[in-house]
Amino acid sequence: MSYVELPGANVPIRMWADPKTVEGAAMQQLRNVATLPWIKGLAVMPDVHFGKGATVGSVIAMRGAVCPAAVGVDIGCGMSAVRTSLTAADLPDDLSRLRSRIEQAIPVGRGMHEDPVEPGRFHGVAAGGWDDFWGRFDGVAEAVKFRQERAVKQMGTLGSGNHFVEVCLDLNDSVWLMLHSGSRNIGKELADHHIGVARDLPHNQGLVDRDLAVFIADTPQMAAYRNDLFWAQEYAKHNRKLMMELLKDVVRKEFKKARPDFEQEISCHHNYVSEERYDGMDLLVTRKGAIRAGSGDHGIIPGSMGTGSYIVKGLGNEASFNSASHGAGRRMSRNAAKKRFSTRDLEEQTRGVECRKDSGVVDEIPGAYKSIDKVIDQQTDLVEVVAKLKQVVCVKG
Repeated sequence: MSYVELPGANVPIRMWADPKTVEGAAMQQLRNVATLPWIKGLAVMPDVHFGKGATVGSVIAMRGAVCPAAVGVDIGCGMSAVRTSLTAADLPDDLSRLRSRIEQAIPVGRGMHEDPVEPGRFHGVAAGGWDDFWGRFDGVAEAVKFRQERAVKQMGTLGSGNHFVEVCLDLNDSVWLMLHSGSRNIGKELADHHIGVARDLPHNQGLVDRDLAVFIADTPQMAAYRNDLFWAQEYAKHNRKLMMELLKDVVRKEFKKARPDFEQEISCHHNYVSEERYDGMDLLVTRKGAIRAGSGDHGIIPGSMGTGSYIVKGLGNEASFNSASHGAGRRMSRNAAKKRFSTRDLEEQTRGVECRKDSGVVDEIPGAYKSIDKVIDQQTDLVEVVAKLKQVVCVKG
Protein backbone atom coordinates (compact mmCIF):
# COMPACT_ATOMS: atom_id res chain seq x y z
CA MET A 1 0.00 0.00 0.00
CA SER A 2 0.99 3.62 -0.25
CA TYR A 3 0.53 6.06 2.58
CA VAL A 4 -2.55 7.91 3.75
CA GLU A 5 -1.96 11.60 4.44
CA LEU A 6 -3.72 13.24 7.36
CA PRO A 7 -3.59 16.96 8.20
CA GLY A 8 -1.24 18.08 10.97
CA ALA A 9 -0.56 21.49 12.51
CA ASN A 10 2.87 22.08 10.94
CA VAL A 11 3.37 19.03 8.70
CA PRO A 12 1.05 16.39 7.25
CA ILE A 13 1.00 12.97 8.95
CA ARG A 14 1.94 10.30 6.41
CA MET A 15 0.58 6.92 7.56
CA TRP A 16 1.41 3.46 6.30
CA ALA A 17 -1.33 2.19 8.58
CA ASP A 18 -5.11 2.27 8.44
CA PRO A 19 -6.01 5.32 10.57
CA LYS A 20 -9.20 3.55 11.72
CA THR A 21 -7.11 0.86 13.43
CA VAL A 22 -4.80 3.25 15.32
CA GLU A 23 -5.76 3.76 18.97
CA GLY A 24 -6.98 7.21 19.91
CA ALA A 25 -4.12 7.92 22.33
CA ALA A 26 -1.57 7.15 19.61
CA MET A 27 -3.37 9.39 17.11
CA GLN A 28 -3.25 12.23 19.62
CA GLN A 29 0.48 11.70 20.09
CA LEU A 30 0.98 11.97 16.33
CA ARG A 31 -1.00 15.21 16.22
CA ASN A 32 1.08 16.53 19.12
CA VAL A 33 4.34 15.75 17.33
CA ALA A 34 3.07 17.56 14.23
CA THR A 35 2.75 20.76 16.30
CA LEU A 36 6.47 21.00 17.10
CA PRO A 37 7.97 24.21 15.62
CA TRP A 38 11.08 22.42 14.38
CA ILE A 39 9.38 19.52 12.61
CA LYS A 40 9.86 19.03 8.86
CA GLY A 41 8.16 15.67 8.41
CA LEU A 42 6.37 12.80 10.16
CA ALA A 43 6.01 9.27 8.79
CA VAL A 44 4.00 6.59 10.59
CA MET A 45 4.76 2.90 10.18
CA PRO A 46 2.16 0.07 10.07
CA ASP A 47 3.25 -1.22 13.51
CA VAL A 48 2.41 2.12 15.16
CA HIS A 49 1.18 2.11 18.77
CA PHE A 50 1.13 4.33 21.84
CA GLY A 51 4.48 5.14 23.49
CA LYS A 52 5.99 7.66 25.88
CA GLY A 53 5.83 11.12 24.32
CA ALA A 54 5.88 9.84 20.75
CA THR A 55 4.34 6.71 19.31
CA VAL A 56 6.38 3.60 18.67
CA GLY A 57 6.51 3.17 14.92
CA SER A 58 7.10 6.81 13.96
CA VAL A 59 9.79 8.65 12.02
CA ILE A 60 10.26 12.27 13.09
CA ALA A 61 12.41 14.57 10.94
CA MET A 62 13.37 17.89 12.54
CA ARG A 63 15.70 20.70 11.62
CA GLY A 64 18.08 21.81 14.35
CA ALA A 65 16.27 19.91 17.08
CA VAL A 66 15.90 16.45 18.58
CA CYS A 67 13.46 15.06 21.15
CA PRO A 68 15.14 12.62 23.58
CA ALA A 69 11.84 11.03 24.67
CA ALA A 70 11.07 10.30 21.02
CA VAL A 71 14.32 8.38 20.77
CA GLY A 72 13.28 6.45 23.86
CA VAL A 73 15.12 4.99 26.81
CA ASP A 74 16.64 2.01 24.96
CA ILE A 75 18.94 4.09 22.77
CA GLY A 76 20.20 2.13 19.78
CA CYS A 77 17.90 -0.85 20.28
CA GLY A 78 17.89 -2.98 17.17
CA MET A 79 18.38 -6.33 15.49
CA SER A 80 21.12 -8.57 14.12
CA ALA A 81 20.74 -11.70 12.01
CA VAL A 82 22.97 -14.09 10.10
CA ARG A 83 22.31 -17.09 7.87
CA THR A 84 24.33 -20.20 8.63
CA SER A 85 25.36 -23.20 6.54
CA LEU A 86 23.24 -25.45 8.76
CA THR A 87 19.87 -26.79 7.66
CA ALA A 88 16.84 -28.13 9.46
CA ALA A 89 18.24 -31.65 9.01
CA ASP A 90 21.19 -30.72 11.26
CA LEU A 91 18.95 -29.81 14.18
CA PRO A 92 18.10 -32.38 16.88
CA ASP A 93 14.49 -33.26 17.63
CA ASP A 94 14.93 -31.92 21.17
CA LEU A 95 16.15 -28.32 21.12
CA SER A 96 16.09 -27.77 24.88
CA ARG A 97 19.84 -28.37 25.25
CA LEU A 98 20.58 -25.75 22.57
CA ARG A 99 18.36 -23.21 24.35
CA SER A 100 20.08 -23.99 27.65
CA ARG A 101 23.53 -23.48 26.13
CA ILE A 102 22.49 -20.12 24.68
CA GLU A 103 21.12 -18.99 28.05
CA GLN A 104 24.38 -20.00 29.71
CA ALA A 105 26.49 -18.05 27.20
CA ILE A 106 24.40 -14.85 27.04
CA PRO A 107 23.13 -13.36 30.32
CA VAL A 108 19.46 -12.35 30.21
CA GLY A 109 17.29 -10.00 32.25
CA ARG A 110 19.42 -7.80 34.49
CA GLY A 111 22.27 -10.28 34.30
CA MET A 112 25.83 -9.45 33.33
CA HIS A 113 29.10 -11.25 32.67
CA GLU A 114 31.30 -11.94 35.69
CA ASP A 115 34.25 -10.79 33.62
CA PRO A 116 33.98 -8.41 30.64
CA VAL A 117 33.79 -10.11 27.25
CA GLU A 118 37.12 -9.78 25.45
CA PRO A 119 36.43 -8.84 21.78
CA GLY A 120 39.84 -10.10 20.64
CA ARG A 121 38.86 -13.71 21.34
CA PHE A 122 36.47 -13.72 18.38
CA HIS A 123 37.72 -14.29 14.86
CA GLY A 124 36.80 -11.39 12.57
CA VAL A 125 36.03 -8.94 15.38
CA ALA A 126 38.37 -5.96 15.41
CA ALA A 127 40.46 -6.04 18.57
CA GLY A 128 41.41 -2.38 18.18
CA GLY A 129 39.23 0.65 18.82
CA TRP A 130 37.75 -0.59 22.07
CA ASP A 131 40.07 1.47 24.26
CA ASP A 132 39.01 4.56 22.32
CA PHE A 133 35.33 3.63 22.69
CA TRP A 134 35.57 3.16 26.45
CA GLY A 135 37.84 6.20 26.73
CA ARG A 136 35.03 8.34 25.32
CA PHE A 137 32.92 7.31 28.31
CA ASP A 138 34.85 9.96 30.24
CA GLY A 139 32.97 12.54 28.19
CA VAL A 140 29.41 11.39 28.98
CA ALA A 141 27.09 12.95 31.55
CA GLU A 142 28.55 13.05 35.06
CA ALA A 143 25.27 11.67 36.44
CA VAL A 144 25.90 8.21 34.94
CA LYS A 145 29.68 7.78 35.23
CA PHE A 146 29.33 5.63 38.34
CA ARG A 147 27.69 3.01 36.07
CA GLN A 148 30.81 2.33 33.99
CA GLU A 149 31.72 -0.99 35.65
CA ARG A 150 28.20 -2.26 35.12
CA ALA A 151 28.19 -1.04 31.52
CA VAL A 152 31.43 -2.93 30.82
CA LYS A 153 30.05 -6.18 32.26
CA GLN A 154 26.69 -5.80 30.49
CA MET A 155 28.35 -5.54 27.09
CA GLY A 156 27.28 -8.75 25.36
CA THR A 157 24.05 -9.29 27.34
CA LEU A 158 20.42 -9.50 26.28
CA GLY A 159 18.29 -7.57 28.76
CA SER A 160 14.59 -8.13 29.36
CA GLY A 161 11.18 -7.18 27.96
CA ASN A 162 10.82 -7.97 24.27
CA HIS A 163 14.53 -8.63 23.73
CA PHE A 164 15.32 -12.10 22.44
CA VAL A 165 17.78 -14.52 20.88
CA GLU A 166 16.38 -16.93 18.28
CA VAL A 167 17.34 -19.82 16.08
CA CYS A 168 15.14 -19.74 12.97
CA LEU A 169 14.49 -21.59 9.73
CA ASP A 170 13.74 -19.91 6.41
CA LEU A 171 11.46 -21.36 3.73
CA ASN A 172 14.44 -23.26 2.25
CA ASP A 173 15.18 -24.85 5.67
CA SER A 174 18.37 -22.83 6.16
CA VAL A 175 19.18 -22.07 9.81
CA TRP A 176 19.43 -18.40 10.84
CA LEU A 177 20.57 -16.81 14.07
CA MET A 178 18.78 -13.65 15.19
CA LEU A 179 18.84 -11.37 18.20
CA HIS A 180 17.22 -8.18 19.47
CA SER A 181 18.75 -5.87 22.08
CA GLY A 182 20.08 -2.37 22.69
CA SER A 183 22.25 -0.24 24.96
CA ARG A 184 21.26 -1.99 28.19
CA ASN A 185 21.09 -0.09 31.46
CA ILE A 186 23.66 2.53 30.48
CA GLY A 187 21.50 3.65 27.55
CA LYS A 188 18.50 3.97 29.85
CA GLU A 189 20.50 5.95 32.43
CA LEU A 190 21.70 8.38 29.76
CA ALA A 191 18.23 8.72 28.25
CA ASP A 192 16.54 9.37 31.60
CA HIS A 193 19.14 12.00 32.47
CA HIS A 194 18.75 13.95 29.25
CA ILE A 195 14.95 13.66 29.14
CA GLY A 196 14.94 15.29 32.59
CA VAL A 197 17.25 18.07 31.42
CA ALA A 198 15.13 18.79 28.33
CA ARG A 199 11.87 19.07 30.28
CA ASP A 200 13.24 22.00 32.31
CA LEU A 201 14.50 24.11 29.39
CA PRO A 202 12.59 27.41 28.87
CA HIS A 203 11.77 26.82 25.19
CA ASN A 204 9.88 23.63 26.09
CA GLN A 205 7.48 25.10 28.62
CA GLY A 206 4.72 25.90 26.14
CA LEU A 207 4.60 22.53 24.35
CA VAL A 208 1.32 20.61 24.19
CA ASP A 209 3.12 17.64 25.77
CA ARG A 210 6.17 18.11 27.99
CA ASP A 211 7.35 14.63 26.99
CA LEU A 212 8.09 16.18 23.59
CA ALA A 213 10.74 18.48 25.08
CA VAL A 214 13.60 19.01 22.63
CA PHE A 215 17.20 20.10 22.54
CA ILE A 216 17.94 22.73 19.92
CA ALA A 217 21.05 23.28 17.82
CA ASP A 218 24.02 25.33 19.01
CA THR A 219 23.29 24.90 22.71
CA PRO A 220 25.44 23.11 25.30
CA GLN A 221 22.52 20.83 26.16
CA MET A 222 22.21 19.68 22.55
CA ALA A 223 25.98 19.11 22.31
CA ALA A 224 25.95 17.03 25.49
CA TYR A 225 22.98 14.94 24.34
CA ARG A 226 24.39 14.30 20.88
CA ASN A 227 27.66 13.12 22.43
CA ASP A 228 25.94 10.69 24.79
CA LEU A 229 23.33 9.61 22.22
CA PHE A 230 25.85 8.61 19.57
CA TRP A 231 28.04 6.88 22.17
CA ALA A 232 25.05 4.85 23.40
CA GLN A 233 24.09 3.94 19.82
CA GLU A 234 27.61 2.65 19.31
CA TYR A 235 27.37 0.69 22.59
CA ALA A 236 24.19 -0.97 21.32
CA LYS A 237 25.84 -1.96 18.05
CA HIS A 238 28.87 -3.43 19.89
CA ASN A 239 26.55 -5.21 22.31
CA ARG A 240 24.73 -7.01 19.51
CA LYS A 241 27.99 -7.85 17.77
CA LEU A 242 29.46 -9.51 20.85
CA MET A 243 26.22 -11.37 21.56
CA MET A 244 26.19 -12.69 18.02
CA GLU A 245 29.77 -13.92 18.43
CA LEU A 246 28.82 -15.64 21.70
CA LEU A 247 25.86 -17.22 19.91
CA LYS A 248 28.03 -18.40 17.03
CA ASP A 249 30.40 -19.99 19.56
CA VAL A 250 27.50 -21.98 21.01
CA VAL A 251 26.44 -23.14 17.56
CA ARG A 252 29.99 -24.16 16.61
CA LYS A 253 30.30 -26.26 19.77
CA GLU A 254 26.85 -27.84 19.49
CA PHE A 255 27.23 -28.71 15.80
CA LYS A 256 30.92 -29.61 15.58
CA LYS A 257 30.41 -32.34 13.01
CA ALA A 258 28.55 -30.01 10.65
CA ARG A 259 31.32 -27.36 10.91
CA PRO A 260 28.92 -24.42 10.44
CA ASP A 261 29.85 -21.34 8.45
CA PHE A 262 28.19 -17.95 8.78
CA GLU A 263 27.31 -15.43 6.10
CA GLN A 264 27.68 -11.67 6.47
CA GLU A 265 25.71 -10.26 9.37
CA ILE A 266 22.73 -7.98 8.92
CA SER A 267 22.45 -5.36 11.66
CA CYS A 268 20.10 -2.40 12.10
CA HIS A 269 19.08 0.05 14.81
CA HIS A 270 15.40 0.80 15.27
CA ASN A 271 15.49 3.34 18.15
CA TYR A 272 17.96 6.00 17.10
CA VAL A 273 18.82 9.35 15.53
CA SER A 274 20.55 9.83 12.20
CA GLU A 275 21.80 12.92 10.36
CA GLU A 276 20.26 12.81 6.89
CA ARG A 277 19.51 15.20 4.04
CA TYR A 278 16.10 15.64 2.40
CA ASP A 279 14.80 18.37 0.08
CA GLY A 280 18.09 20.23 0.39
CA MET A 281 17.89 20.34 4.20
CA ASP A 282 20.13 18.71 6.80
CA LEU A 283 17.74 17.01 9.21
CA LEU A 284 17.92 15.00 12.40
CA VAL A 285 15.79 11.93 11.72
CA THR A 286 14.54 10.05 14.77
CA ARG A 287 13.32 6.53 14.16
CA LYS A 288 11.39 5.30 17.19
CA GLY A 289 10.46 1.75 16.35
CA ALA A 290 11.49 2.04 12.69
CA ILE A 291 14.45 0.91 10.60
CA ARG A 292 16.32 2.66 7.82
CA ALA A 293 15.15 1.30 4.46
CA GLY A 294 17.21 3.21 1.94
CA SER A 295 17.59 1.66 -1.50
CA GLY A 296 19.36 -1.69 -1.03
CA ASP A 297 19.59 -1.44 2.77
CA HIS A 298 19.03 -4.82 4.39
CA GLY A 299 16.88 -4.84 7.49
CA ILE A 300 15.09 -7.12 9.93
CA ILE A 301 11.40 -6.92 10.83
CA PRO A 302 10.58 -9.44 13.57
CA GLY A 303 7.22 -10.76 14.64
CA SER A 304 6.33 -12.16 18.05
CA MET A 305 7.87 -15.19 19.77
CA GLY A 306 5.55 -17.70 18.11
CA THR A 307 5.00 -16.33 14.63
CA GLY A 308 8.02 -15.43 12.51
CA SER A 309 10.15 -12.64 11.10
CA TYR A 310 11.25 -11.10 7.82
CA ILE A 311 14.57 -10.16 6.29
CA VAL A 312 13.91 -7.23 3.96
CA LYS A 313 15.64 -4.91 1.53
CA GLY A 314 14.78 -1.20 1.42
CA LEU A 315 13.28 0.46 -1.63
CA GLY A 316 14.44 3.99 -0.76
CA ASN A 317 11.04 5.67 -0.42
CA GLU A 318 11.79 9.27 0.57
CA ALA A 319 8.16 9.91 1.54
CA SER A 320 8.89 7.70 4.57
CA PHE A 321 12.35 9.25 5.03
CA ASN A 322 13.77 5.93 3.76
CA SER A 323 12.18 4.02 6.64
CA ALA A 324 10.13 0.91 7.39
CA SER A 325 8.56 -0.73 10.42
CA HIS A 326 10.66 -2.34 13.15
CA GLY A 327 8.38 -5.27 13.93
CA ALA A 328 4.81 -6.39 14.33
CA GLY A 329 4.01 -3.81 17.00
CA ARG A 330 1.93 -4.38 20.10
CA ARG A 331 -1.86 -4.40 19.85
CA MET A 332 -2.31 -4.40 23.62
CA SER A 333 -0.29 -3.29 26.63
CA ARG A 334 1.71 -5.68 28.77
CA ASN A 335 -0.79 -5.38 31.63
CA ALA A 336 -3.71 -6.03 29.29
CA ALA A 337 -1.95 -9.11 27.90
CA LYS A 338 -1.38 -10.51 31.40
CA LYS A 339 -5.08 -10.09 32.18
CA ARG A 340 -6.25 -11.49 28.85
CA PHE A 341 -3.98 -14.53 28.43
CA SER A 342 -2.86 -17.49 30.54
CA THR A 343 0.18 -19.77 30.45
CA ARG A 344 -2.04 -22.31 28.71
CA ASP A 345 -2.67 -19.76 25.95
CA LEU A 346 1.09 -19.16 25.76
CA GLU A 347 1.78 -22.88 25.39
CA GLU A 348 -0.78 -23.13 22.60
CA GLN A 349 0.44 -20.06 20.71
CA THR A 350 4.12 -21.08 20.91
CA ARG A 351 3.59 -24.72 20.02
CA GLY A 352 6.62 -26.03 18.13
CA VAL A 353 8.96 -23.37 19.56
CA GLU A 354 11.52 -24.25 22.25
CA CYS A 355 11.06 -21.34 24.64
CA ARG A 356 9.89 -20.24 28.07
CA LYS A 357 6.18 -20.89 28.57
CA ASP A 358 5.77 -19.52 32.10
CA SER A 359 3.83 -16.58 33.57
CA GLY A 360 6.93 -14.36 33.39
CA VAL A 361 6.62 -14.02 29.60
CA VAL A 362 2.85 -14.09 29.10
CA ASP A 363 3.01 -10.38 28.25
CA GLU A 364 5.10 -11.37 25.20
CA ILE A 365 2.51 -13.85 23.89
CA PRO A 366 1.90 -13.66 20.12
CA GLY A 367 -1.71 -12.64 20.74
CA ALA A 368 -0.51 -9.35 22.26
CA TYR A 369 1.04 -8.35 18.92
CA LYS A 370 -0.28 -7.35 15.52
CA SER A 371 -0.03 -9.75 12.58
CA ILE A 372 3.51 -9.53 11.20
CA ASP A 373 2.27 -10.69 7.77
CA LYS A 374 -0.25 -7.86 7.62
CA VAL A 375 2.37 -5.35 8.74
CA ILE A 376 4.62 -6.45 5.88
CA ASP A 377 1.73 -6.24 3.40
CA GLN A 378 1.15 -2.61 4.42
CA GLN A 379 4.64 -1.47 3.38
CA THR A 380 5.27 -3.05 -0.01
CA ASP A 381 6.35 0.39 -1.28
CA LEU A 382 8.97 0.63 1.50
CA VAL A 383 10.66 -2.80 1.43
CA GLU A 384 10.84 -6.03 -0.49
CA VAL A 385 11.00 -9.38 1.30
CA VAL A 386 14.30 -11.27 1.06
CA ALA A 387 13.47 -14.14 3.41
CA LYS A 388 10.72 -15.23 5.77
CA LEU A 389 11.88 -16.90 8.98
CA LYS A 390 10.15 -19.04 11.59
CA GLN A 391 11.77 -19.46 14.99
CA VAL A 392 12.37 -22.93 16.45
CA VAL A 393 14.25 -21.67 19.54
CA CYS A 394 13.47 -18.43 21.36
CA VAL A 395 15.39 -17.17 24.40
CA LYS A 396 13.57 -14.33 26.18
CA GLY A 397 14.98 -11.92 28.69
